[in-house]
Amino acid sequence: MEDTKEATREKSAEEAKTCQEEIYTTTFAFSTFLLSLSTSVLVCLGELPDPMKNEKSTNLPLAKQTIGIIEMLKEKTKGNLTEEEDKLIEGILYDLRMKYISIAC
Repeated sequence: MEDTKEATREKSAEEAKTCQEEIYTTTFAFSTFLLSLSTSVLVCLGELPDPMKNEKSTNLPLAKQTIGIIEMLKEKTKGNLTEEEDKLIEGILYDLRMKYISIAC
């Protein structure tokens, strides 16, 4: 009986270690980061509800700042992006700028 409990504990410890390794070794793609920033802008523009309040509201200065961050990333990564990433960042910036203009003006 004790051997079974010990084996179960060891197995659980090994599974926990494997799970932790998976968490720490997971890498996020640049595109995932861009989409996260884009979603933040959409929340600030009132296009999506704030996940904490579950309400739509606008914060134009923060939306503009986050669009600026995406623009900065585009400039700083110029020449280092794949064709797909380059198209994604171009499309995201175009869409967000158009939405910003339509709401701000």
